[in-house]
Amino acid sequence: MKVGNKQRVALCLGGGGIKAAAFHIGACMALQERGFQFLGGSKEQVEEARKSTDSPYPPITTYIGSSAGAIISAYLACGYSISTITKSFAMDSEMVAKESGVNNGHLHPLTYADIFQLNGSSLLNYLPSNFLKKPAILGGFEALLKSGFKLNGMFRTNGIEKYLREEVLITNDFSKLGVELYVIATQLNHQRKVIFGNVGETRKHEHVKWSGYASISDAVAASTALPPIFAPYPIKNSKGKDIYFFDGEIRDTLSSHVAEDTDADLVLASYSIQPYHYTEEMGSLHKYGIPVIINQALYQVVQQKIYRFIREKQKYREIINDINDFFVENNLPKEHAKKLVDLIAAKFEHKNNVDYIYLHPSPKDYELFFLDHFSLSSKILGKIVKIGFLSATRCLREYGL
Repeated sequence: MKVGNKQRVALCLGGGGIKAAAFHIGACMALQERGFQFLGGSKEQVEEARKSTDSPYPPITTYIGSSAGAIISAYLACGYSISTITKSFAMDSEMVAKESGVNNGHLHPLTYADIFQLNGSSLLNYLPSNFLKKPAILGGFEALLKSGFKLNGMFRTNGIEKYLREEVLITNDFSKLGVELYVIATQLNHQRKVIFGNVGETRKHEHVKWSGYASISDAVAASTALPPIFAPYPIKNSKGKDIYFFDGEIRDTLSSHVAEDTDADLVLASYSIQPYHYTEEMGSLHKYGIPVIINQALYQVVQQKIYRFIREKQKYREIINDINDFFVENNLPKEHAKKLVDLIAAKFEHKNNVDYIYLHPSPKDYELFFLDHFSLSSKILGKIVKIGFLSATRCLREYGL
């Protein structure tokens, strides 16, 4: 892989709560140490930064994020440095909060109040009225089960939207950024994955919709609305109708194909999802209870999706390489090989010039698995950032970087 010959580099960040966000920061630190440069900010700022770059690799100018990855992608696309983002995660530092602000280069810390905004004033508002009127002994509980709760989520992501709009973003318009930013969400009342960004007019396919009508803060709030914890987030379309969205990882995991679809030829993809592998230190998960077992089950589902995508890309490349080798070994016309390769690539929507680098935890690293997904403790976040850095460093070495 000749990274220095690449033309356009994209960074794709997956979801997984605050734990994933901290892991991505560590991974970005490793990329930066290896010479990759993160460009972001206004068009003027990005153009100026291009002139002064001394990196051996093309700068990162495309950011793709789902859920927590969408928040970090928004930070980077707005031009916040890795160091600034890391400092904002030091929640015990009052100085960070005092110095923070969109106009002075500091980043206001994300707080629990921003993340966990209650969905409604009282949960009692969402209980079936029959249940409230009748004593449980006379069938109220049965009525509850039949009618069901009307609450569509314990919390809502409006706080994240406000935080981004008021404390973070240099602009709330995708088109005014000097880099490309794409935020992934899932449409509630459809089967489509939705890609928000500077895409012009909205275009729809059976399984994917490219949408240009959302603001950045709305798109990120929609992408982070993880059911059933967070309620689906409404965004008005071009006709003024509310369309509801939720977590970008539901429909597809780690939408790194978006980078390929937008002409990137090197994709740096970071994800923190790694199922637990048995170790003598921790033993079997069956003794840790339901929450940990559910977590493992979800991780297994998500990791399998990621593996399928990676394996599919590898398989297409192997097929194309085998065809080229066959034509060379049998002294067959090269132009025929090219036609056959182009036909296969078009059929499977594969671009052989695009390389992927995946940054992820090691299956042996059980510590990350057991850490809390939504902790804002500076001590815990520091651990996760370190794990992200070491994991990404290991992965980059495997790619020869």
